[in-house]
Amino acid sequence: MAFEGLSEKLTNAFKKLKNKGKLTESDVKEAMREVRMALLEADVNYKVAKDFTNKITERAVGSDVMESLTPAQMVIKIVNEELTELMGGEEVRLNFPSKPPCVIMMCGLQGSGKTTHTGKLAKMLKKQNHRPLVVGCDIYRPAAIEQLRVVASQAGVPIFEQGTQDPVKTAQQAIKHARDHGNDIVILDTAGRLHIDEALMGELERIKKAVEPQEILLVVDSMTGQDAVNVAKSFNELLDITGVILTKLDGDTRGGAALSVKAVTGKPIKYAGTGEKLDDLEIFHPDRMASRILGMGDMLTLIEEAEEKLDRKKAEEMAEKLTKSQMDFNDLLEQFAQIKKMGPIKGLLSKLPGMEKQLQDVEIDDRQIDRIEAIILSMTPEERAKPSVINPSRKRRIAAGSGMKVEDVNRLIKQLEQMQKMIKKVTNKKGKKKYKKLPGLGGGPMGGGFGGMGGFGGF
Repeated sequence: MAFEGLSEKLTNAFKKLKNKGKLTESDVKEAMREVRMALLEADVNYKVAKDFTNKITERAVGSDVMESLTPAQMVIKIVNEELTELMGGEEVRLNFPSKPPCVIMMCGLQGSGKTTHTGKLAKMLKKQNHRPLVVGCDIYRPAAIEQLRVVASQAGVPIFEQGTQDPVKTAQQAIKHARDHGNDIVILDTAGRLHIDEALMGELERIKKAVEPQEILLVVDSMTGQDAVNVAKSFNELLDITGVILTKLDGDTRGGAALSVKAVTGKPIKYAGTGEKLDDLEIFHPDRMASRILGMGDMLTLIEEAEEKLDRKKAEEMAEKLTKSQMDFNDLLEQFAQIKKMGPIKGLLSKLPGMEKQLQDVEIDDRQIDRIEAIILSMTPEERAKPSVINPSRKRRIAAGSGMKVEDVNRLIKQLEQMQKMIKKVTNKKGKKKYKKLPGLGGGPMGGGFGGMGGFGGF
């Protein structure tokens, strides 16, 4: 996961502050030295790291912090605020013109993920009830237009391409096509190079001058760290970009690009690529990213993902069953199907407050769910609905059918029974569920996705 190393080092630095009842100026400066080293190891620009820690030190040595009852918490609060500001302060949305179409020019070096993220952005905008058109303007890279065609098909959006003709002419024709066919967004997938050169920038400048895009989004690979920031700076100086899309934030990235690019270029990060699937694109929220870096989780993003990906009607039906303590293996199967829609389990858990550090050395095998599903699918409809009918001979048949052991079947049955007992404990005498008062549970979409996760391990 992104920022693991940085998050751990920052946590250790603040832990020393928490162990002190009262802070001195030297305590704060010592902690900031550790923070600066952590930032530099994360490949953050040196000047950015220095200015960042100087700002925090200046704010933290004030009397309001030193005389506070919880000075360490006040310092962490200041770090959180400054981290948020460092990454842009607040989210920045696309700039839509009063008269469509909105023209978005995607640019970046070859291999940065530009074509894939053209498809990701198109799919996201389509979900927002826009009508995007993607345009193949890369006539140099072999099979670039064919790749865009595949990505567009997967995203369910139309593509406009004119083969190997001048990309400037193709872009102009695409905008006319969009006006004639009701497309309110045009996304230009331009050519990249292995490095910045005069030919590349010249073509991009000609396209910009010809179509006057509202957005010029630079796609940069966050795995390249400080190099990504240097690329962003060069593109910005020549094209005056409007924003950045950082890719591979789900990987083992040190985080330097995310923390440096706004300070160095003055341009915001607008989106973050968080996986290989076309749905793995998020609006970049500086405040939420700062919270994740400091191990505070990202509940808002988690809830938004649940709202988008989980079936509300099924969640409400599940909540009703939980109210009546009627949960069976069919319901459990449905819950796992909902959870899988939201991506890898470790990624979900990392968004919960306090979980980032706990998960650092934990290996979570998503195939555990597949094994549980195999056991449940080896049951008859009667056995799923009434687990009490599963006798020893049936357990042997289920184990054989799922490729698991009888002990695994026993464990799963026992875990379901334990869950049913737990549900009864939070039911008052009138049968009204206390868990409905908890955030994210009950009738909302989170109830159908997470209510049954607890305790199902060991497979």
